[in-house]
Amino acid sequence: MGNPGSDTEMSQADRDRMAENAARASNFLKAISHEGRLMILCHLSAGEKSVTELEELLSARQAAVSQQLSRLRLEGLVTPRRDGKTIYYRLADDRPQKIMEVVYDMFCKPDSDG
Repeated sequence: MGNPGSDTEMSQADRDRMAENAARASNFLKAISHEGRLMILCHLSAGEKSVTELEELLSARQAAVSQQLSRLRLEGLVTPRRDGKTIYYRLADDRPQKIMEVVYDMFCKPDSDG
């Protein structure tokens, strides 16, 4: 006899929903798995930045930064705002912020014991 939450007792609709969620999660993780995109999200976690500011922070050319921003925009992780000729970007919602906090805790936080 299976557990109430076992895979064999899931409805087809539940399995389909799980597959859709897995695909969304996979696309999200692929989008943030690039070092440049991860750095952009890290900088945007501190607040809105212009494309020029991001270029300077990343020491990267405008074309490279724009390409990475385009992918992040496609995945719905960042939102642009135009002010005259300047385009600013910010995080679209709290998903990338939450991930950046976990990444910081796992990889960037100074060791507490030394």
